[in-house]
Amino acid sequence: MFVDHVILEIKAGKGGDGVIAWRREKYIPKGGPCGGDGGKGGSVVFVADSQIPSLEAYRNRYEIKAQNGQGGGSNNRRGRGGETLFLKVPVGTLIRDAETGEVLRDLTEGEIRYEICRGGKGGKGNTNFKSPTNRAPVICTPGKKGESIKVELELKLIADVGLVGFPNAGKSTLLCTVANVPVKIAPYPFTTLRPHLGYVYLEGGARFLLADIPGIIEGASNNRGLGYEFLRHIERTHLLLFVLDSSGIDGRDPISDFKTLRKELKSYDQELLRKPFLVALNKIDTFESEKHSKAFKKFYPFRHETLFEISALDKQGVNQLMKQAWTLKSQTEQINAS
Repeated sequence: MFVDHVILEIKAGKGGDGVIAWRREKYIPKGGPCGGDGGKGGSVVFVADSQIPSLEAYRNRYEIKAQNGQGGGSNNRRGRGGETLFLKVPVGTLIRDAETGEVLRDLTEGEIRYEICRGGKGGKGNTNFKSPTNRAPVICTPGKKGESIKVELELKLIADVGLVGFPNAGKSTLLCTVANVPVKIAPYPFTTLRPHLGYVYLEGGARFLLADIPGIIEGASNNRGLGYEFLRHIERTHLLLFVLDSSGIDGRDPISDFKTLRKELKSYDQELLRKPFLVALNKIDTFESEKHSKAFKKFYPFRHETLFEISALDKQGVNQLMKQAWTLKSQTEQINAS
């Protein structure tokens, strides 16, 4: 199951208590205090791991707690510290304070580590309190509680190109064709219920990451249909690829679909419309596609170099589309870097 949103109660371990103890060796009179300190409580650290696809490991976990430190011992023995608890999450995970909504960390690169809760310090044994005026202290301190926080984890996929389209527009077929990713394909809406990722390899060793995201419907920005399950995952893509059904099946009209898609993107976040994009009129192998494609090209208000006619099923025009996607992505990265 693909899980991209969870809320967790995170607790670091409590420090171990210090102890009161006395030396009792046979030939050492007046041995004095020898109570050891408690061990430090275990901390909790998030680790971004590129091999983990979702937050599924935390789906049914509501509280996560690190080990407590052990209490001190006699002969000035320090208690064992609690082990640090490493929580692996996907790259692209956003960590928020669930109470305030404050963004604590955005794990956008692999191997990033973020200590969310620090373990409590261990208490002091009575050895620490001896002095020339107090040679037999009967005092020790308890370990301190570890930090705790309620966090919200939200996964936003990081892909180079994100496929945008209505259900059944052919996005999954396109991903299977260009990236050889095994995705369920069927002639009914919402066949894709979770995002899929795959690398597209081009001549010369170039490659980019393509994301097939569950289809949008009108009202998705108001959380209809899969709603935010779709929209949150295109925020971090460098390039949008609109996939439109030009076959006219089920009364679909690519002009109306394109307008609706842009409207939903704008309603969710206007910045999405500022991303570079391409448009693919898919299913040109069907009988009605010529009429719909001709009307769409006449309507299309943007540069026609960004418009492609393809058949994901028959692989018509797909190579040219992927090459242009790579070129536009590379140009965008250069602009952003300058």
